[in-house]
Amino acid sequence: RGPSMVLSEDPSVAVRRNVTYSDLAGRFVFVTGGGSGIGAAFVEQFVAQGCRVAFVDIADTPAQALVVRLGADRVRYARCDVRDIPALQHAIAEAEKEWGPIRVLINNAARDDRHRMEDVTPAYWDDNLATNLRHQFFAAQAVAPGMAAAGGGSIINLGSISWMRGRPAMVSCNWW
Repeated sequence: RGPSMVLSEDPSVAVRRNVTYSDLAGRFVFVTGGGSGIGAAFVEQFVAQGCRVAFVDIADTPAQALVVRLGADRVRYARCDVRDIPALQHAIAEAEKEWGPIRVLINNAARDDRHRMEDVTPAYWDDNLATNLRHQFFAAQAVAPGMAAAGGGSIINLGSISWMRGRPAMVSCNWW
């Protein structure tokens, strides 16, 4: 089951295609922020492995287009703002009612705004923390019992490394 290499649309980037992980087939995956970007790539790749994938997002148009493209028999979308923890927990519970325990959780939803230090307010700080970090804990808390009962699973929490690179306007991390 070795990978075959093909070039992406950008000839300088090699992309692995046709890689199959048979142990993923039939697994149920849940992705936060799965409607576009990296999250949509996760949805696509897990579907390609034979998984059923449910995802939440706030961007309806790309999310619905993704479901149409990949097929409603393997993909489910629910509009959900991950800052609303009860709504996120409800979306997870509804997905599990339909497809059973989630075996893979990808906590991907995030915002990566650039801003000046003097523009950050406590409300802005709290809102971004809720978007980028808080939902990860509560989503994991919601799926953990089902994962344990099913014999295990994987939880993947994504985050940015921009702060480590000293990028400008990342004031929450490099203001000193």
